[in-house]
Amino acid sequence: MRRPLPLIILRPEPGASDTAKRVRSAGLDAVSVPLFAAGPIAWTPADPADFDALLLTSANAPRFAGPGLEKLAALPVWCVGAATAAAATAAGLSVQHIGQGGAQAVLQEAAAHAIAKMLWLAGEDRTPLDPPASLHLTIVTVYHARRLPVAKELLAGPAVVLVHSQRAARRLAELAPARDRLRIVAISDPVARTLGKGWASVSICGMPDDREMVAMAAKLCHEGG
Repeated sequence: MRRPLPLIILRPEPGASDTAKRVRSAGLDAVSVPLFAAGPIAWTPADPADFDALLLTSANAPRFAGPGLEKLAALPVWCVGAATAAAATAAGLSVQHIGQGGAQAVLQEAAAHAIAKMLWLAGEDRTPLDPPASLHLTIVTVYHARRLPVAKELLAGPAVVLVHSQRAARRLAELAPARDRLRIVAISDPVARTLGKGWASVSICGMPDDREMVAMAAKLCHEGG
């Protein structure tokens, strides 16, 4: 019997280590090839009285926001995905809603709940959002994700690759020596579209959840091994 395909993790720390634990628990080889390193950016907290809620689209926001986050702790938090919600809770925030359909869907849901003013704690490089007309979205940048040097042979495959963001999708598309040797598990439809064509396969996670991504990838690893 052939060995299962290795599973490549592209996300930065500390998320990469969390994913690697899940991968190893599934009995697979986890290969961490971080494309970026995340870190804090100096920022000034807004007046919480000016907003109805916080929007968090990445676990890196509460991880790197620092002490300024305390000033916004009274605001209910709307998150994209369980990992972001867990990081928000760990940072002392009160999670009101966990969206399963991506950031754009969370904005639609917030507007449907009469939220009119939302503060988005975001990364320096982010995918633009289009809020509904009834919702005003203010953006404050609280973290960065800098490119790391990557040896292309680490992405040569054959392997299964977890892609957690559109930024990672763009960089993987630039670096991969042979797309047809890589099977992709994308966290969302927008990420899958960003990847482009030519991959051995592209599977899309039903919800933005790392556990589900690993479960999908495990099946592909065993099928391709």
